[in-house]
Amino acid sequence: MKANPVFLALLLFTAGAANAQLYKWIDKDGKVRYGDTPPAGVAASSIKAPPAGAPAPDAKAAKAPLTEAEKEQAFRKRQADAAKAAEKADSERRAQAEKSENCARMQENLRVLESGQRIARVNAAGERYFMDEAQTAKEADAVRRSMQQACK
Repeated sequence: MKANPVFLALLLFTAGAANAQLYKWIDKDGKVRYGDTPPAGVAASSIKAPPAGAPAPDAKAAKAPLTEAEKEQAFRKRQADAAKAAEKADSERRAQAEKSENCARMQENLRVLESGQRIARVNAAGERYFMDEAQTAKEADAVRRSMQQACK
């Protein structure tokens, strides 16, 4: 295959331009301009070109863009994590509501026991009986102990 002389000349010209010195100056309108040759009568400063053998960025800095499959997998993982977090928060909320409800029931039971009214219960045979004062006091103490544990 023969090399095209125009192509070779163009290649040599661009290679020379790549090593050309760059300058920075401010034009008459106050705008910063860059170029390889500053206009006459302008104070231009030389800009250092990056070294020819600049090291390649490390693998962590130049991370390849994610593929569609990786994006989809990451999306699904975020959805699963969010669902787990929502489920955990819902479970904690339900547990707290149940605890509050149990505590309220115990407080109501204690109020009834301390009210001084006659309290009726049903025994294992299905017969109704009334609690005496000693049984009521014993039951009230049991409810207080339960409340200390459950209603913190």
